Amino acid sequence: MTMPVLDPDLLKAFVAVADNRSFTRAAALLNRTQSAVSMQIKRLEERLETDLFHRSTTHVDLTAAGERLLGYARRILVLGEEAVGRLREHRIEGRVRIGVMDDYGTHILPSLLARFLGLYPRIEVEMETGLTAGMPARLGEAFDLVVAMHPAGNGGGTLLRREQAVWAAGAAHATEDLDPLPVALYPQGCLFRKWAMEALDAAGRPWRLAFVSHSLAAVEAVAAQGLAVTVVKAGTFPASLRALSEREGMPALPAADIRLHRAPELSRAAALLADHLVAGIARDEETDVPPRRSLPARRE
Repeated sequence: MTMPVLDPDLLKAFVAVADNRSFTRAAALLNRTQSAVSMQIKRLEERLETDLFHRSTTHVDLTAAGERLLGYARRILVLGEEAVGRLREHRIEGRVRIGVMDDYGTHILPSLLARFLGLYPRIEVEMETGLTAGMPARLGEAFDLVVAMHPAGNGGGTLLRREQAVWAAGAAHATEDLDPLPVALYPQGCLFRKWAMEALDAAGRPWRLAFVSHSLAAVEAVAAQGLAVTVVKAGTFPASLRALSEREGMPALPAADIRLHRAPELSRAAALLADHLVAGIARDEETDVPPRRSLPARRE
C-alpha cells in the first residue's frame, strides 16, 4: 500500500492550529482565510485517515493522533528549513583572512578547513601562520579572524581550548642532562619563549639559547636530534619528541588559552568560518579535528 505524502504546507497549517488552538488565529498567522486553513487540515486528515483535532464552537484540541503527529511535524518543517538554508549558503562567496599559530595551522586547521570548504566551495580562505601576539591588533586591516595564544584566563575573544605548555626533547637523547641546558625557542614575542626563560631562571637551572627560529618544524627538528630541549603544546605534541617534567629536573610551565578573535565587522563568509572553528576546536568534534594527541611515555 502506498504511504501518504506529508505535504509541508499541510503540516505548517497543522502546527499553526495546534500551537494557537484556533483556526482563526492560525489563519491570521499564515496570512490565509480560515476556510483555506480548515480545508488544509481536512486534506491532511483524509491522507492520514484519522482526526487530528477535537472541534467545538469554543475550543480546538488535539486528538491522541494529533499529539503524536505534532512532534514529527515540527521536525519535518525544521529539517526542510535547514536544507533550504544550507543550499542557499552553499552559494555564499567571499574571502576570509585568518592568522594562526604555526602548529595549529599545521595540525588542527587543515581538517577543519577541508570540511568548511566542502560546505562552502565558493569561499576563499587565506591563512598566515606565525607568532600571534601581534595579530589581534591587525584585525580588520590584515585579518578577519585570528586564532591566538594567551596566558590562561586572559586575552579576550572566544575561548577555544586550554593548552598545557610542555618541555620536550628528542626521543633517543638525554638532552635534559646537559649543563648548561641547550634550549631551542622561537623569537621574542613568543609566549612559550618567555615562560621557558622565566621558569629556568626561577629554578636556578643554567641554560643557553642554542637555537632560535620562526619555523616550528625547524625548532622541533633540532630538538629531535638531541641538540636542545624546547617547549610545545600538549594538544599538538610531536611524535618525534619525548615529554619532560619535574622528574627530569625541568621546571613546571603554565597553561595557555587558545582564543578566537574576530574583526569588528565580519562578512557572512567570515562569520560562518568563525562559527565552524568554534564548533570544531572548542568541542573537539571527531568529524572536524583530529583527536588530541596523548603525550608519549617519559623515558625511565
